[in-house]
Amino acid sequence: MTSTAASNSSSQTIVDSDPALASTVYGKDLVQCLENLPPFNNTPLAFTQPPNPEWKFGMRVDETEEGKKWVEGEKQGWERVDAGEDFKKVYQLMLSGIQPRPIAFVSSVSEDGVENLAPFSFFNAVTPYPPLISYAANRVGGARFKDSAENVKATKEFTVNIISVPWAEQANFASVDPPADISEWELTGLTKLESTYVKAPRVKESAFSMECELFQALEIIHPKTQEHTGTVIYGLIKCIHVRKDVLVDNQALVQSGKLRTIARMGDIAYGYVSEPFRLPRSNWAKDGEVVKSVVENYRKERGLGEKEELHKDGEKSTI
Repeated sequence: MTSTAASNSSSQTIVDSDPALASTVYGKDLVQCLENLPPFNNTPLAFTQPPNPEWKFGMRVDETEEGKKWVEGEKQGWERVDAGEDFKKVYQLMLSGIQPRPIAFVSSVSEDGVENLAPFSFFNAVTPYPPLISYAANRVGGARFKDSAENVKATKEFTVNIISVPWAEQANFASVDPPADISEWELTGLTKLESTYVKAPRVKESAFSMECELFQALEIIHPKTQEHTGTVIYGLIKCIHVRKDVLVDNQALVQSGKLRTIARMGDIAYGYVSEPFRLPRSNWAKDGEVVKSVVENYRKERGLGEKEELHKDGEKSTI
């Protein structure tokens, strides 16, 4: 049996071994996700050199080995998609092009005590002082809003739990959007852990959880239709729970390879960084004069003027 055939057989067997799973749309889609793909690469984090260690101050992209290959793609030109007409196309491009995105796994409780658990990939840190994070609950194509935003606006509190590789399937299934009387906690098999300052429980399996209170809820109103299409939740971090085994020698610093965070990509794809590279940060106060001198000499050698004309990319509008 070839490796591809073996993989297909294995993926079907995994689903067929559970009749309940095999009878669901999720089970059928899972078979397709597993087909023709090797098993998950569980290799420990390994740092690599940066992609272009030969780069010098001022050197252009096409003068490095990786850059030369990259700019070859420019020959096919650009395609412009105007945001004002086809929101589905823009939505798909945002999901697939703005990547990788961190994921907020939000736990909240309604005023009536109903608990909710849901992932949000329009999420990030905002500012460290005061410590703020934000996530957006969006409604696309007429779908109803997730309960999370309404819960947070009502109770003014929630937790954000960072998702790691070992429980990616459980977190992903919390997006199933069940009726209000069905608990995502039971469906996913994740464990509630009591929070310190907020009523919303945190996820025990998460090695990094933030208890937050509502700082601001920004309603997104479409400028043309005046339709309420989303809510951005800004959360003020009250405290952070972090497992000691993911810290650097018990310092307030998370080891990159220990947290094993997953990221959202396009379509239904998720990513996991297993080979990060390190790049030093520059300091103009210390290195500025040297950098300026090198760049000036570089430009003179290549006959480059002080100002360059804006390139015409020949982009084509699709709308």
